[in-house]
Amino acid sequence: MDHQTFFNIIGWMASISLMLGYLPQAIQTIRTRKTDDIALATFLMMAIGGICFMIQGLMLGKNGIFLFVTNLVTTICSAIIFGIKIYNDYIKK
Repeated sequence: MDHQTFFNIIGWMASISLMLGYLPQAIQTIRTRKTDDIALATFLMMAIGGICFMIQGLMLGKNGIFLFVTNLVTTICSAIIFGIKIYNDYIKK
């Protein structure tokens, strides 16, 4: 196995692991709309980090596709959770 293949396998494994770890929280939050125990700053910073990694993935070209895809999914999840948290804490009150 060459270096590039190994690099891609590790990248995709990381991507799948992160998405599978992140999606349950997003799904649970969407279903229940409960955000009392969620730190607003955490999901804001995770969304910003995800956007930065998406940009980096685009800059890496073909080799950064796993970085882009993973962070696209996690950024969307963060944005949804962030939006529900804002609604619950500031609008719904």
